[in-house]
Amino acid sequence: MTLDGQPSGLNPVQVSTLKSLLQAGFRFVTFERYARYLAVEREGFVALLEVCAGKVRLFGQVGYHVGEGIAMLVERAGGKAFTWKSESVPATPEMLAAYERVRQDLNRLVKGSEGEAQ
Repeated sequence: MTLDGQPSGLNPVQVSTLKSLLQAGFRFVTFERYARYLAVEREGFVALLEVCAGKVRLFGQVGYHVGEGIAMLVERAGGKAFTWKSESVPATPEMLAAYERVRQDLNRLVKGSEGEAQ
């Protein structure tokens, strides 16, 4: 695996974490504006991952893939929505349930690897 065209030098814990993400149904995606980060997607929800210091870490929060960006969950007078720039997707109860599943799975898979890296 290479990041930025250079050998990444991933350690076994990082490789295991990335494999676990794939096994949990995530797929790797790219965002030109976030090229520094590895991005994963499942059910339309996206997270940026930072691969450094012998670990894989969640960078920021989970968002929803909208156009060329990542919409963040916000609360407005009209209710919750995933918003990126001028684009907005209403957060239905089904979307919020999927968002929570994805968020929990990511936290479990990524945070679980942090204690293993030495």
